[in-house]
Amino acid sequence: MGSILEQAERAWAGDLDAPLAPRLELAEVAHGVAFVSSFANVAVIDAPRGLTLIDTGSWLVAHQQHGLVRAWSERPVVTALFTHGHLDHVSGLGPFDDEASRRRLARPHVIAHEGVVARFERYRRMAGLNERINRQQSGVPLRWPRSFRQPDQLFDNALTLDLGDGERLEIVHGKGETDDHAWAFLPSQRTLFTGDFFTWATPNAGNPQKVQRYPAEWAAALRRMVSCRAAVLCPGHGPPIVGESRVHRALTETAELLESLVEQTLSMMNRGATLDDVIHGVRPPAHLLARPYLRPVYDDPAFLVRNLWRLHGGWYDGNPAHLRPAPEAALARELAEVAHGVAFVSRFAHVAVLDAPRGLTLIDTGSWLVAHQ
Repeated sequence: MGSILEQAERAWAGDLDAPLAPRLELAEVAHGVAFVSSFANVAVIDAPRGLTLIDTGSWLVAHQQHGLVRAWSERPVVTALFTHGHLDHVSGLGPFDDEASRRRLARPHVIAHEGVVARFERYRRMAGLNERINRQQSGVPLRWPRSFRQPDQLFDNALTLDLGDGERLEIVHGKGETDDHAWAFLPSQRTLFTGDFFTWATPNAGNPQKVQRYPAEWAAALRRMVSCRAAVLCPGHGPPIVGESRVHRALTETAELLESLVEQTLSMMNRGATLDDVIHGVRPPAHLLARPYLRPVYDDPAFLVRNLWRLHGGWYDGNPAHLRPAPEAALARELAEVAHGVAFVSRFAHVAVLDAPRGLTLIDTGSWLVAHQ
């Protein structure tokens, strides 16, 4: 087997510490279907009308991705599907556009959910914020783009794409990591393209610095994918999954994890729990978090709980003191005075550090006081 498929086997067995790590390689995972392992993966369908891309990857590795695809096929790229509007999925089309111009061909026809256009407009408006938080998250001094490759065709709920000679690609909208997300299924090869609905990690539905995400709708989309009975799953990140039973299990258990977090959170909220109660009271199923494709390596179940609270309960956390709080710096000064100074609190926390959770709480308080002096 090629290295990507070997990686897929090792990932399924739990032998990879970082299954999301890209390889910048290409493997054919079904007849006429290529999978490019990249920062955000790209899939290619060799169809009668030409090549169709499922996602386009990141501009950071766009030329490498283009070279991999061209080593596999020289046929024109006629269509590209953006599964959603995140930059790592939509910014790698440049070399294919340039190639089409040089060959005097029509550039790839881009299809996306109608929400992608609004996302791009928000990205332009909030460029400074997005640049800062993505630099913090990645450690890379990237410059956030101010212009984006716009879709040529939009859809709302679903779209059947004619690939020629009776070949079709079924495209379905569903909320999940974003509100503009789509997944696709190629019936002739029983191949599923999930975008970021599946990423070899706890679903990224609670990212602290990102806009609203939708765990319940995410689970529903996964359940709908299960009904396709796919034999190959091409995820947004990480290696492919090959085999109907494996695909079924991965999708089903990811849905089960989300459904458990949603049910527990909403149940506690309906009983009058505060956000603090809910964060510390919800218990993710341990056997699911132990799965190699559901480990909390990028997002944390507690963050999903916070996001669910925001979606259903707004920003008020149930503590009246947080409705009109004093400035944090002023509160820090008062606490420092009451606690005989920052140095005393910090020393006490250092001594008590092994007495968890008391030590952790004191360290949090001490660090907070130091930060606001």
